[in-house]
Amino acid sequence: MQILPETDIAEHFDRLVADQVPGRRGLEAWGSLLRAHATLMRRLDTELERETGLALADFDVLAQLAKAHGELRITELADRALISRSGMSRRVGRLVDEGLVRRDRARSDARGVVVALTQAGMARLGETAPVHARGISKLFVAQLDDQELALLERALNKVIVDCSFG
Repeated sequence: MQILPETDIAEHFDRLVADQVPGRRGLEAWGSLLRAHATLMRRLDTELERETGLALADFDVLAQLAKAHGELRITELADRALISRSGMSRRVGRLVDEGLVRRDRARSDARGVVVALTQAGMARLGETAPVHARGISKLFVAQLDDQELALLERALNKVIVDCSFG
């Protein structure tokens, strides 16, 4: 296998992309979306962990459970938190060890596993949710005006819907 000089590799990659994305339409927006998401998640995670000691991914599990009125099947929790089932099982195991959630058998299916918030989990969510909400407000919402927020929401919801049915 021949190793191409760096410039040839970059040019080759650009040609591969250009073949699939005529005129490179939207690629700058795509790159900005990826960088904004990664930057925001890093900052939110750093600030939440520094101020509360809870990782953003753990907060998300607690928040998803709260939004679902306190419990979810582990498969649905993994889908909502955008994590693999095996990754969610490990995360839930750690949260069980910390007393923030508990595992129960699903009432409708003895093989299914339900994850539920504990009193300690609800208390921890009460401590961390305001810190997270302040971070969202400061790092994201405050950077955009109402019109930009509405346009962004519509555009991203359109992508979600289109991708869901594709």
